[in-house]
Amino acid sequence: MKPTIGLIAGNGKLPILLAKSMRAAGHRVVAIGHLGETQKKLRYHVDTLHWVPIGALGKIIDLLLQEGAQSAIIAGQIAKTHFFSKAQPDLRAIKVLSRLPDKKDDAILRAIAQEIESEGVSVESPIGFLQDSMAPRGCWTDRKPTEREKRDIEFGWKIAKRVGRLDLGQSIVVKDQMVLAVEAIEGTDEAIRRGGKLGKGDVVVIKVVKPQQDLRLDLPVIGLATIGTLKKAGATALAVDAHKTIIIDREKVLLEANKNHLCLIGI
Repeated sequence: MKPTIGLIAGNGKLPILLAKSMRAAGHRVVAIGHLGETQKKLRYHVDTLHWVPIGALGKIIDLLLQEGAQSAIIAGQIAKTHFFSKAQPDLRAIKVLSRLPDKKDDAILRAIAQEIESEGVSVESPIGFLQDSMAPRGCWTDRKPTEREKRDIEFGWKIAKRVGRLDLGQSIVVKDQMVLAVEAIEGTDEAIRRGGKLGKGDVVVIKVVKPQQDLRLDLPVIGLATIGTLKKAGATALAVDAHKTIIIDREKVLLEANKNHLCLIGI
C-alpha cells in the first residue's frame, strides 16, 4: 500500500473520479466531505470518509493528522453562495480568513493550503491522477469551429484571462465579439444561462485557468451538466484551457456534444 492521501472533497463528481484513480494507484484514501455539498456515494470509493461542516478547517487538519495523511488533495468546489448561508467557520478558519486582505477565491484557497501545510501535510495537484481526464489541445468534437466562433474565441480568450487576473471568475460568454456575461459568485452555469438569454442563443463560452492560479487548487471542470447548460442556453461552442481543464465522464461528454452539434476546443 502506498502512502495515505487525504481527499478534501467538495461537490460534484470530481472527488469520486479522483478517489477511484488514487485507489487504483494503490493509495489508501481518507476523504473529508462537507455536509450539504459532498456526494454521499463518495463513501463507496474511499477507505474512510469523515464529515465536517463548511468552514471547519481546524477539524479537517485534525482528521488528516489523525489518519496519518502525508499529503492531501482538494477536489470539488464549495458553492460560494453557501459561505453566506451554511458556513460554520471554526476558530482556525476565522484566524486564517482574518489575515487575508480580501476574500477572493485564490486568496482563500492559498491560505487554506498554507495552513494545512504548516502542519506537515503537503497539498498536491490532482493532475497526476487525472491524465486521462484532462482536456486535450485542439478540437475534440466532430464539428469544428466556424469562422465566427474562431473570432469570438480569439476575442474572448484575451478578455477571460484579464478577468481571471482580477480573480472574479473563470468564464465569460461572447457573441459577435461582445461580452454578454462574466462569471462571478454565481458560478459558470448561471453565467452561461445569463449570457445565452441576453444573446438569444448562438453564443460562445470561454472557460480558462486564471493567470495567477495555483494549479493544485480549483482547476476548471466541465461535465455532462455543462453540456446540458450549453444546450439550453443556445451556446454553439466552448473553449477551455488545454491540459489544465478536467473533463468528467469524458466519453459521455463527447457523445452528448456531438449529438447536439456543439464544438468543444482546447486552447
